[in-house]
Amino acid sequence: MNFASDNTSAAAPEVMAAVQAANAGSAMPYGNDEIMDRVRARIREVFEAPEAAVCLVATGTAANALSLAILTPPWGAVFCHRHAHVQEDECGAPEFYTNGAKLVLVEGAHAKMTPETLHRAISGIGQGGVHNVQRGMVTLTNATENGTVYFASEVKALTAVARSFGLPVHMDGARLANAIVASGATPAQMTWKAGVDVLSLGGTKNGCLGVEAVVIFDPARAREFELRRKRGGHLLSKHRFLSAQMEAYLAGDLWLRLAAQANAAAARLSAGLLTVPQASLVHPCEANAVFAAFPRAGHRRAQAAGAAYYLWPDDQSMEGPEGEALAARLVCSWSTTDAEVDGFVSLIRG
Repeated sequence: MNFASDNTSAAAPEVMAAVQAANAGSAMPYGNDEIMDRVRARIREVFEAPEAAVCLVATGTAANALSLAILTPPWGAVFCHRHAHVQEDECGAPEFYTNGAKLVLVEGAHAKMTPETLHRAISGIGQGGVHNVQRGMVTLTNATENGTVYFASEVKALTAVARSFGLPVHMDGARLANAIVASGATPAQMTWKAGVDVLSLGGTKNGCLGVEAVVIFDPARAREFELRRKRGGHLLSKHRFLSAQMEAYLAGDLWLRLAAQANAAAARLSAGLLTVPQASLVHPCEANAVFAAFPRAGHRRAQAAGAAYYLWPDDQSMEGPEGEALAARLVCSWSTTDAEVDGFVSLIRG
């Protein structure tokens, strides 16, 4: 019963088979392999964006930080939610790769900015001439770090605020497949049709070994990304193994099927936990993560049985009254089984 992260899951068999097949013979390096040509065409097809530039990297941190670097100067402000992944989990990589751009934190319930909070944040920046950072760009995480989803209409409303200030928009889509499945939007509706300029399209958390695609809807920005990718040490020589993963991931909409499985597991887990006395949801369960509070006694039973997950926040103590509720984060993956979910709920219920 591992609910620590979707990063803990195995790679999907289809992805593993594709990597093995790509290992036969030789292939041109640095993204000049034939598989990459097919990946580029497939992403353009899926996103209805025939002119989009597509680059692959091995990590979400590289995808996000390099994307931010082509959208804002070093003196720019990057507007993101207080609990955005770029703020909480990138170890300063956005600041490093942008050569010092400042993350400006935006408020909003359940890790979602609103047009009002974003407008307020942007309005308060860049009013002191050269003494302040200038307005740079907006980035949003979908699905969010609290397991909620920006629906396409919400993305469009946020990008409209950004556009009113002349700012470009990046989407951190490490779990974009989960958000698309949850919302019913098409990939195009969720991204460029809603005003997104650059997308980090995640694969690693959803069945891949380690690959993320950066989709640049304005191809004029692509050359700078390619140079920054190389300069930053993120252009793989044996690129075909990234290409093979992404090709398999997108083939036959595997990426959406895997996300649907993860979302369904989270919905089952959420519903099960709500049958436990004194249990409640901390955030709405809209994608593949469940944030729930339940009695300390249930936590003790689950941890004694070897269940892996995180108390959220992690400074809560396991010492104290058994009936006191402690909050936790539980993340489901494409490979989470009904038996794992039901077994965990049974432990919590006792």
